[in-house]
Amino acid sequence: MFVSEKQIEIRYAETDQMGVVYHANYLIWMEIGRTQLIHDLGFDYAKLEEQGYISPVLDLTVQYKKAMRYGQVATVRTWVESHDKLRTTYGYEILHEDGSIAATGTTLNTLVKRENLRPFPLVKADPAWDAKYKEIARSQQ
Repeated sequence: MFVSEKQIEIRYAETDQMGVVYHANYLIWMEIGRTQLIHDLGFDYAKLEEQGYISPVLDLTVQYKKAMRYGQVATVRTWVESHDKLRTTYGYEILHEDGSIAATGTTLNTLVKRENLRPFPLVKADPAWDAKYKEIARSQQ
């Protein structure tokens, strides 16, 4: 299984009044992780958008395990959990510096044409990208 990693230095602005990372920032970090995974695989999401496609999140889950705080470094681990004709599920772990899990999650994404927001198979937009996702998906469909 291919896993991408991205380190994020936690900024003061990402914390709440208790000094704990505000929960919505984990969603942003998951997006950063997803972008890093795509980059690590040699693809470019911006080019896909230039071709008229976008990839909205249809569903997401996050399980918070252990608080993170300002000054720490979070590691976002991202992989393709599953991939089929129209949907990709990404898996995430957000880790403390000692390797303990701060949060886990998934996002379910699809590819749509920007002009009409109708689902569009990744294999038709970018066959190489689709093939790579099928190759590295944790669970085969």
